[in-house]
Amino acid sequence: MLLGVTMVPADSTAAPLGMPDDRLASKLADLEGRLRSYGSVVIAFSGGADSAFLAHTARRVLGREAAHCITAISASLASDEEIDCRRLAEEWDLRWTPIATDELASAAYAINDRDRCYHCKTELMHVVEPIAVLAEAMVLLGVNVDDMGDHRPGQRAASERGAAFPLLDAGMTKTDIRALSRLAGLRTWDKPAAACLASRLPYGAPVTLRVLTQVDKAEASLHRLGFRQLRVRHYEDTARIEVDVDAIADVVARRDEVVAAVKQAGYRYVTVDLEGFRSGNLN
Repeated sequence: MLLGVTMVPADSTAAPLGMPDDRLASKLADLEGRLRSYGSVVIAFSGGADSAFLAHTARRVLGREAAHCITAISASLASDEEIDCRRLAEEWDLRWTPIATDELASAAYAINDRDRCYHCKTELMHVVEPIAVLAEAMVLLGVNVDDMGDHRPGQRAASERGAAFPLLDAGMTKTDIRALSRLAGLRTWDKPAAACLASRLPYGAPVTLRVLTQVDKAEASLHRLGFRQLRVRHYEDTARIEVDVDAIADVVARRDEVVAAVKQAGYRYVTVDLEGFRSGNLN
């Protein structure tokens, strides 16, 4: 499923389609300067609004060969997101490589304690580092200012291994990134956040291939019904659906379709969280 609203021009090196205000222009110039200082970069590319904006900007500033985008392919990546990464790479003429990772092989990751993301990013860096070393490139992650207000041990793991966070260093918030993405004509400007599938499990619930596949199937089915911003929180045989508050009435109105879609993924009970979608809710 392709999420997003606008297509980018075929010439991915074109200048932004609109002019940012002075505040955004200053942050964009800061980001571009940092990218030039790196010379060559390897970008952890999840296809979300942040990493997509970073990848597109690096491609424009540094050129295709010097901006290598890497997508970690594993059971914790939603199937819709893998498809969209591939499509974005084609649309923007990114130098893109999908690489398999196996964080589930790590017992420290699978037990799902509060440092789960630390072990996941450690696995990512283990795979990406050799590519960066060979190219004498800096590893970049799409971390923004707003991310600092949440529990993000993965950032610590990446930082310990020498990765850089140029969006954060340029002082960019999520709102800034969406605004600049929209001005640049990127269809990812309003793309809903899509954290790894393991984030749907409460801490302490073991992360397994079966559970990740079940969550992925349930969420993909709900996406096909037209619900964009959502989470299916996993509680053994119970699925707790989070959507934006203004979409809850639609979920209830289409109860039969929603229940059928989620039960087909293997859940016995289907519930709706009346508080609505909250990113990082289980943190």
